[in-house]
Amino acid sequence: MTNDRIYILGGHQSDFARNWNREGKGVFDLFADTVRTGLNATQLSAGEIQVGHVGNFVSPLFTGQSHLGGFFGHVDPMMAHMPASSHEAACASGSMALFGAMADLESGRYDLACVLGLEMMRNVPGDQGAAYLRGAAWADREWCDTPYIWPCAFDNLLDEYERRYGIDKAHLGEISKINFSNARSNPNAQSRRWELSEDSFSESDMANPVISGRIRRQDCGQITDGAAVVFLASEAKALAYAKRVGKRLEEIPYIKGWGHVNAPMSLQEKLTLSEGQDYIFPHVRQLFEQTLGRAGLANMDSIDGMEVHDCFNITEYMVIDHSGIYGPGEAWRAIEEGVIAPGGKLPINMSGGLIGLGHPVGATGVRMVLDCFRQTAGLAGDNQIEAAKNMMTFNLGGSATTCASLIVGR
Repeated sequence: MTNDRIYILGGHQSDFARNWNREGKGVFDLFADTVRTGLNATQLSAGEIQVGHVGNFVSPLFTGQSHLGGFFGHVDPMMAHMPASSHEAACASGSMALFGAMADLESGRYDLACVLGLEMMRNVPGDQGAAYLRGAAWADREWCDTPYIWPCAFDNLLDEYERRYGIDKAHLGEISKINFSNARSNPNAQSRRWELSEDSFSESDMANPVISGRIRRQDCGQITDGAAVVFLASEAKALAYAKRVGKRLEEIPYIKGWGHVNAPMSLQEKLTLSEGQDYIFPHVRQLFEQTLGRAGLANMDSIDGMEVHDCFNITEYMVIDHSGIYGPGEAWRAIEEGVIAPGGKLPINMSGGLIGLGHPVGATGVRMVLDCFRQTAGLAGDNQIEAAKNMMTFNLGGSATTCASLIVGR
């Protein structure tokens, strides 16, 4: 195993507002367009890529297509015999693909990897799509009496916060407001042209209808079609690449730290295990400590911004709570004090996140890393965090069953 750094040479994200099925296009079109555009954007040739990794959760159900790694050979003839594999961990599938590619580079097997995350999810009715997503939970044991499993699941998490610490839904509404506002400046965001008013974040059943329990429409992330690709390189390959494109190696962001933990599938089992402890999800707190430790960072003071998994605003609230910037149950302070807003000490989801940008499930973990690359490379445009040096992701699958984090920096 090498201790060399793993560099991110760049990538590409599709427009999450596009409905590929309405355009008469399928999952291969999304796959090929994203990889080809990413190659062009990074000035890489298909023949340079030595291995491919694909993150995807439910393509077999939504599109009937499995075995997505086989598509690389149709993207470009130079990839016809390139080794590739696919990775599934519900909403954390993209992060698992990244970890697979990192392991390949760390082992010395390969020097340059293509990591693609993608999902097509807008080609079926909403109730059918919701049924397809059931497998991210314990399908025949959890929330079996509801067709909309995930709003119900995270309403249960909201209830647990209420029970343990108390919670003000106005704080959750502010998270959604920030993320929708950030999305307006993102040219790839699904909601960038949406018209929302103050009533959209209220308890109005007309402007912000109930989905499940206390979860309302604007509390939710946006299911969509989309893909993101990044290219990871060994230090030697990154150095050669930097010379070719007229950069210094120090200008190219690299992966400083990573974390990966799992918990039991059942949400109730997670809550039972954490009863009486400081945190609702001790394994999430462990993930933050693990990721910071591997990056050689003492705490969150060294992190300039985050891209986190706001499948619901209560999920982002949970992530803030477990980050350690305040004590357990005190995530509301980060909202009231402007910490997570643009210009704050720790801006979160400058991309718009899953709420504003969109959530093509298998793409999200890769997209987060791409946005962190853009921030630390100074390429985030109107969403740029000033002098961003270290960016952190938090990506989860299921009810925080599979949790992953990376720190990207220069």
